[in-house]
Amino acid sequence: MADVKGTAQPQGNRPGALPEVRALTVADIRRSLAEGAADFARCPAVGLIIGAVFMLIGMAITVSLLVLHEPWLIYPFAIGFPLVGPFAAVGLYEVSRRLEAGQAPALGEVFKVIWAQRRREVSWMAFVMLFVFWIWMYQIRLLIALILGRMSFATLDRFVGVVTTTSEGWIFLGIGHVVGAALALVLFSITVISIPMLLDREVDFVTAMITSVRTVLASPVVMLGWGLVVTLAVLAACVPFFLGLLVVLPVLGHATWHLYRRAVV
Repeated sequence: MADVKGTAQPQGNRPGALPEVRALTVADIRRSLAEGAADFARCPAVGLIIGAVFMLIGMAITVSLLVLHEPWLIYPFAIGFPLVGPFAAVGLYEVSRRLEAGQAPALGEVFKVIWAQRRREVSWMAFVMLFVFWIWMYQIRLLIALILGRMSFATLDRFVGVVTTTSEGWIFLGIGHVVGAALALVLFSITVISIPMLLDREVDFVTAMITSVRTVLASPVVMLGWGLVVTLAVLAACVPFFLGLLVVLPVLGHATWHLYRRAVV
């Protein structure tokens, strides 16, 4: 394993042999979730801070959309919010790594590691995730213009009424969710293992993405089930004005680390 502090060596673009991946089972997911909850209970400070930051970001963007009279973008924003989850959890991976190594995850040291990632391979993964999120939000606006352009919906209630009671609304929902599912599947496949791997090993981000895809292909049903668990949990956490992210995001972040440790040899 790489140095526990995660700051000893810069992560450059060093090609190397692809690591071995193993097939996962539903039991691995259950154990990872249990260990994720245990890590959060042992060191809640980092998780609460990261959860609070993303909760406030979600609140701020939602309020901004309401102020800008674009309430119809709240739903796709909430749907797309899980797309950036792996990057949000970098600090949580570091906490779990330190706990696994028997070290106390000092708050300051953990945030130093998070800050250090801006010059490392994780920053490239952040760019990929934000780019996919931008595509998701852009295609929603495009579909609204092409399919619902002649309809008026100045409020969120009116928008919900349009998309649930008109044929155009059903077409919009169908196409939007199909495109969104495709984007989510691609992003999930390339990030679910890659970001904790970049924090743990000296590999380039392309190698990490390939390993992540190989992990998904090795256990497609189990990994898609994990993706569904993450998506539903984050969406549920967003419903009470993102308050649930205070707990859900830390537990899922820690659990993802343990799932990575089980998947990559």
